[in-house]
Amino acid sequence: MPTLRILLAEDVAMVRGALVALIELEPDFKVVASIRNGSDIVPTALACQPDVSIIDIDLPGLDGLSAAAQLHQALPTCRTLILTNLSRAGTIRRAFTARVSGYLLKDAPPEELASAIRNIAAGGKVIDPQLAVTAWDDRQNPLSTREHEVLRLTAAGADAAEIATVMHLSIGTVRNYLTTIVTKLNARTRVDAVKSAYDAGWLP
Repeated sequence: MPTLRILLAEDVAMVRGALVALIELEPDFKVVASIRNGSDIVPTALACQPDVSIIDIDLPGLDGLSAAAQLHQALPTCRTLILTNLSRAGTIRRAFTARVSGYLLKDAPPEELASAIRNIAAGGKVIDPQLAVTAWDDRQNPLSTREHEVLRLTAAGADAAEIATVMHLSIGTVRNYLTTIVTKLNARTRVDAVKSAYDAGWLP
Protein backbone atom coordinates (compact mmCIF):
# COMPACT_ATOMS: atom_id res chain seq x y z
CA MET A 1 0.00 0.00 0.00
CA PRO A 2 1.57 3.36 -1.03
CA THR A 3 2.25 5.76 1.83
CA LEU A 4 0.52 9.16 1.68
CA ARG A 5 2.84 11.98 2.71
CA ILE A 6 0.98 14.57 4.81
CA LEU A 7 1.76 18.13 5.89
CA LEU A 8 -0.15 19.40 8.93
CA ALA A 9 -0.56 23.10 9.79
CA GLU A 10 -2.18 23.75 13.19
CA ASP A 11 -1.15 26.48 15.62
CA VAL A 12 -2.28 24.89 18.92
CA ALA A 13 0.56 22.61 20.02
CA MET A 14 -1.59 20.10 21.91
CA VAL A 15 -4.08 19.78 19.04
CA ARG A 16 -1.24 19.51 16.53
CA GLY A 17 0.41 16.71 18.48
CA ALA A 18 -2.88 14.84 18.90
CA LEU A 19 -3.61 15.10 15.17
CA VAL A 20 -0.17 13.81 14.23
CA ALA A 21 -0.65 10.81 16.54
CA LEU A 22 -4.16 10.18 15.17
CA ILE A 23 -3.11 10.43 11.53
CA GLU A 24 -0.14 8.10 11.97
CA LEU A 25 -2.37 5.38 13.40
CA GLU A 26 -3.26 4.73 9.77
CA PRO A 27 -0.69 2.38 8.21
CA ASP A 28 -0.63 4.25 4.89
CA PHE A 29 -0.21 7.78 6.33
CA LYS A 30 3.04 9.56 7.20
CA VAL A 31 3.21 13.12 8.59
CA VAL A 32 6.28 14.58 6.90
CA ALA A 33 5.87 18.11 8.33
CA SER A 34 4.04 19.57 11.32
CA ILE A 35 4.00 23.37 11.51
CA ARG A 36 2.17 26.18 13.33
CA ASN A 37 2.65 29.25 11.12
CA GLY A 38 0.74 29.80 7.90
CA SER A 39 3.68 31.59 6.31
CA ASP A 40 5.72 28.37 6.54
CA ILE A 41 3.24 26.23 4.59
CA VAL A 42 4.44 26.83 1.03
CA PRO A 43 8.21 26.71 1.66
CA THR A 44 7.82 23.61 3.83
CA ALA A 45 5.64 21.91 1.23
CA LEU A 46 8.13 22.66 -1.53
CA ALA A 47 10.86 21.12 0.61
CA CYS A 48 9.04 17.92 1.67
CA GLN A 49 6.62 17.40 -1.28
CA PRO A 50 3.50 16.16 0.59
CA ASP A 51 0.62 14.48 -1.20
CA VAL A 52 -1.95 16.08 1.12
CA SER A 53 -1.85 19.18 3.29
CA ILE A 54 -4.20 19.53 6.27
CA ILE A 55 -4.58 23.19 7.16
CA ASP A 56 -6.42 25.12 9.86
CA ILE A 57 -7.75 28.52 8.80
CA ASP A 58 -6.90 30.56 11.89
CA LEU A 59 -3.09 30.51 11.80
CA PRO A 60 -0.46 33.08 12.80
CA GLY A 61 1.36 34.71 9.92
CA LEU A 62 -0.55 33.90 6.74
CA ASP A 63 -4.12 32.68 7.26
CA GLY A 64 -4.86 29.13 6.16
CA LEU A 65 -7.06 30.00 3.17
CA SER A 66 -4.51 32.40 1.71
CA ALA A 67 -1.79 29.79 2.27
CA ALA A 68 -3.94 27.13 0.59
CA ALA A 69 -4.39 29.33 -2.49
CA GLN A 70 -0.64 29.96 -2.67
CA LEU A 71 0.07 26.26 -2.18
CA HIS A 72 -2.21 25.34 -5.08
CA GLN A 73 -0.18 27.65 -7.33
CA ALA A 74 3.22 26.53 -6.04
CA LEU A 75 2.56 22.78 -5.74
CA PRO A 76 -0.61 21.79 -7.63
CA THR A 77 0.04 18.07 -7.05
CA CYS A 78 -0.59 18.57 -3.30
CA ARG A 79 -4.26 18.28 -2.36
CA THR A 80 -5.52 20.42 0.52
CA LEU A 81 -7.97 19.59 3.30
CA ILE A 82 -9.18 22.42 5.53
CA LEU A 83 -9.71 21.24 9.13
CA THR A 84 -11.26 23.99 11.22
CA ASN A 85 -13.92 25.11 13.68
CA LEU A 86 -15.23 27.75 11.25
CA SER A 87 -18.53 26.84 9.62
CA ARG A 88 -19.69 30.13 8.05
CA ALA A 89 -20.97 29.97 4.48
CA GLY A 90 -18.70 32.76 3.28
CA THR A 91 -15.63 31.01 4.69
CA ILE A 92 -16.57 27.74 3.00
CA ARG A 93 -17.01 29.51 -0.34
CA ARG A 94 -13.61 31.22 0.11
CA ALA A 95 -12.06 27.82 0.78
CA PHE A 96 -13.27 26.34 -2.49
CA THR A 97 -12.30 29.51 -4.34
CA ALA A 98 -8.80 28.85 -2.95
CA ARG A 99 -8.99 25.45 -4.73
CA VAL A 100 -9.03 23.27 -1.63
CA SER A 101 -10.22 19.70 -2.08
CA GLY A 102 -11.95 19.22 1.25
CA TYR A 103 -13.44 21.02 4.25
CA LEU A 104 -14.02 19.26 7.59
CA LEU A 105 -14.90 20.48 11.06
CA LYS A 106 -12.59 19.53 13.91
CA ASP A 107 -15.37 17.71 15.75
CA ALA A 108 -15.78 15.21 12.88
CA PRO A 109 -15.25 11.56 13.88
CA PRO A 110 -11.64 10.34 13.41
CA GLU A 111 -12.69 7.85 10.74
CA GLU A 112 -14.09 10.73 8.66
CA LEU A 113 -10.72 12.45 8.72
CA ALA A 114 -8.93 9.32 7.50
CA SER A 115 -11.57 8.79 4.81
CA ALA A 116 -11.34 12.43 3.70
CA ILE A 117 -7.54 12.25 3.36
CA ARG A 118 -7.74 9.14 1.19
CA ASN A 119 -10.61 10.60 -0.86
CA ILE A 120 -8.90 13.85 -1.75
CA ALA A 121 -5.57 12.10 -2.35
CA ALA A 122 -7.42 10.04 -4.98
CA GLY A 123 -8.71 13.22 -6.63
CA GLY A 124 -12.09 13.50 -4.91
CA LYS A 125 -13.80 16.36 -3.09
CA VAL A 126 -15.01 16.28 0.51
CA ILE A 127 -17.24 18.58 2.53
CA ASP A 128 -18.41 17.95 6.08
CA PRO A 129 -22.04 16.76 5.90
CA GLN A 130 -22.98 19.35 8.55
CA LEU A 131 -21.88 22.07 6.15
CA ALA A 132 -23.56 20.93 2.94
CA VAL A 133 -26.55 23.24 3.40
CA THR A 134 -24.49 26.10 4.85
CA ALA A 135 -22.24 26.08 1.80
CA TRP A 136 -25.21 26.99 -0.40
CA ASP A 137 -26.15 30.06 1.65
CA ASP A 138 -26.76 32.60 -1.12
CA ARG A 139 -25.83 35.75 0.79
CA GLN A 140 -23.22 37.58 -1.24
CA ASN A 141 -20.65 40.05 0.00
CA PRO A 142 -22.08 43.47 -0.89
CA LEU A 143 -18.76 45.28 -0.43
CA SER A 144 -16.53 46.43 -3.25
CA THR A 145 -12.86 45.38 -3.26
CA ARG A 146 -11.79 48.72 -1.81
CA GLU A 147 -14.54 48.72 0.83
CA HIS A 148 -13.51 45.21 1.83
CA GLU A 149 -9.89 46.35 2.26
CA VAL A 150 -10.98 49.33 4.38
CA LEU A 151 -13.03 47.01 6.58
CA ARG A 152 -10.16 44.49 6.81
CA LEU A 153 -7.81 47.21 8.04
CA THR A 154 -10.47 48.46 10.46
CA ALA A 155 -10.82 44.93 11.84
CA ALA A 156 -7.04 44.84 12.33
CA GLY A 157 -7.30 47.94 14.54
CA ALA A 158 -6.31 50.70 12.12
CA ASP A 159 -7.99 54.10 12.45
CA ALA A 160 -9.08 56.30 9.55
CA ALA A 161 -5.75 58.13 9.36
CA GLU A 162 -3.77 54.89 9.28
CA ILE A 163 -6.04 53.41 6.63
CA ALA A 164 -5.69 56.58 4.55
CA THR A 165 -1.90 56.26 4.68
CA VAL A 166 -1.87 52.56 3.77
CA MET A 167 -4.36 52.93 0.93
CA HIS A 168 -3.10 56.32 -0.30
CA LEU A 169 -6.48 57.97 0.24
CA SER A 170 -7.66 61.09 2.02
CA ILE A 171 -9.05 60.69 5.53
CA GLY A 172 -12.37 62.04 4.26
CA THR A 173 -12.54 59.37 1.58
CA VAL A 174 -11.83 56.65 4.14
CA ARG A 175 -14.59 57.97 6.39
CA ASN A 176 -16.99 57.95 3.45
CA TYR A 177 -16.08 54.34 2.75
CA LEU A 178 -16.68 53.44 6.40
CA THR A 179 -20.11 55.10 6.33
CA THR A 180 -21.00 53.19 3.16
CA ILE A 181 -19.79 49.90 4.68
CA VAL A 182 -21.88 50.38 7.81
CA THR A 183 -24.93 51.13 5.67
CA LYS A 184 -24.44 48.19 3.28
CA LEU A 185 -24.06 45.74 6.16
CA ASN A 186 -27.08 47.15 8.03
CA ALA A 187 -24.81 47.76 11.01
CA ARG A 188 -25.02 50.41 13.71
CA THR A 189 -21.30 51.00 14.12
CA ARG A 190 -17.97 50.06 12.54
CA VAL A 191 -17.53 47.41 15.21
CA ASP A 192 -20.91 45.91 14.29
CA ALA A 193 -19.91 46.00 10.61
CA VAL A 194 -16.71 44.07 11.35
CA LYS A 195 -18.64 41.49 13.38
CA SER A 196 -21.28 41.12 10.66
CA ALA A 197 -18.63 40.58 7.97
CA TYR A 198 -16.74 38.14 10.18
CA ASP A 199 -19.88 36.14 10.96
CA ALA A 200 -20.70 35.92 7.27
CA GLY A 201 -17.19 34.69 6.47
CA TRP A 202 -16.24 37.77 4.44
CA LEU A 203 -13.32 38.48 6.76
CA PRO A 204 -10.78 35.75 7.69
